[in-house]
Amino acid sequence: MPRSNRHNLARYWRDPVLPGLSLLHADFARHDYAPHSHDALVIAVTEDGGSEFKARGRTEEATPGVTLVFNPDEPHSGRMGRSRRWHYRSFYLERPALAVLLSLTGFDREPYFCESLLPDPALADAFRDLHHALDGPAEPFAVRERMADAFGLLFTRADAARPRNPMPRDRTLLRQARELMQERHAEPLTLDTIGQAVGLTPFQLIGLFRRTAGLTPHVYLTQIRLAAAIRHLRAGLAPAEAAGAAGFYDQSALNRHFRRVYGITPGQYARAVA
Repeated sequence: MPRSNRHNLARYWRDPVLPGLSLLHADFARHDYAPHSHDALVIAVTEDGGSEFKARGRTEEATPGVTLVFNPDEPHSGRMGRSRRWHYRSFYLERPALAVLLSLTGFDREPYFCESLLPDPALADAFRDLHHALDGPAEPFAVRERMADAFGLLFTRADAARPRNPMPRDRTLLRQARELMQERHAEPLTLDTIGQAVGLTPFQLIGLFRRTAGLTPHVYLTQIRLAAAIRHLRAGLAPAEAAGAAGFYDQSALNRHFRRVYGITPGQYARAVA
């Protein structure tokens, strides 16, 4: 099959926040990976096209909707095969990063995967969204939440990882978390702070909110902050002042969430109620 004339594009960087985490964004028109291994846990998701890879003596296909996982020091190779394009994103987690993520998700042992290919679209979407968030400007709370969610889902698929405690199902915990958000929404709250206040890991906190409120903690906190911003706008504060008083990262964050929820900008709202 004739190949495309497109050039290979690849960008590799170290995450500035989480030590031991490296990331790759690649868009290949032609490329073969010789057999190799990494001293890190490797997770990869395909955005477009695909490739063939070989690991554990088997040849399988990486396509959108599946997640590839290679344990540290596990040999594997890859080739384009039938595909004209392989556009993918990958994570490389050395032990310092793994230790942080195990704490974040509440697992007590390093994961070991007996399968390299995990055909789970929700898992692939979670890692694709996380990679995009780490590849550009994003709210720290949202990034932390996506990180806990993606790796928590992944670690539950491992054969050697076990959660320290079962995930609580208690509406009392939700009420406590909501009250804390209401009282301290103007502060730079973090997922870890809220979780510690109610005795949950960030991953457990996400699960609690999804089961009982139908929203993630970040979305719930954003709703509280939007309601506060509206109160400040009605009181005569300028949008930039209302953003800070409500706890938003900056005015652009307020503008983005306000338009997404209400269909207008904070400035339009302020002029309407003036």
